[in-house]
Amino acid sequence: MSDTSESAQGAQAAKAAQIREPAAEASRRTSSVRRGGGGDPASRGRTTIAEGVVEKIAGLAARDVEGVHAMGSGVSRTFGAVRDRVPGGRASVTRGVKVEVGEVQTALDLEIVVEYGYSILDVAGDVRENVISAVERMTGLEVVEVNIAVSDVKLPEEEEEEPETRLQ
Repeated sequence: MSDTSESAQGAQAAKAAQIREPAAEASRRTSSVRRGGGGDPASRGRTTIAEGVVEKIAGLAARDVEGVHAMGSGVSRTFGAVRDRVPGGRASVTRGVKVEVGEVQTALDLEIVVEYGYSILDVAGDVRENVISAVERMTGLEVVEVNIAVSDVKLPEEEEEEPETRLQ
């Protein structure tokens, strides 16, 4: 057989394999780049993303949705309010967010407080959409699920949960 027909058959086989098994094809491409010593520098090495990174992205994306009053359960919000008032303390953007991160996928659990008057289903759907979009865009990880637990509804007449301070 000629070199041209072999390379055409090889290209067709590679394309078919890429359609059937994109991850396996990417792996083969990476290993061939290592052997050859050339190619795309971005494919030389491995990138890992810590759970805390995904938690921060998801927490900020969830808080951006209209109708979300707060994140986390009542207990965690109370402790967070105390921590926020301590000099040097900062608000935790990861409160109410738990994630599991794999090599190419992630799953998230969010706990939110919805403001009274908003549709809980609409707010949860908007949170899910915003979180998936932000996490996938910023990390490249595939978000396989976003579970949302609504732990409370913020009523208009309720005061903010702020602890009393002894210092004036």
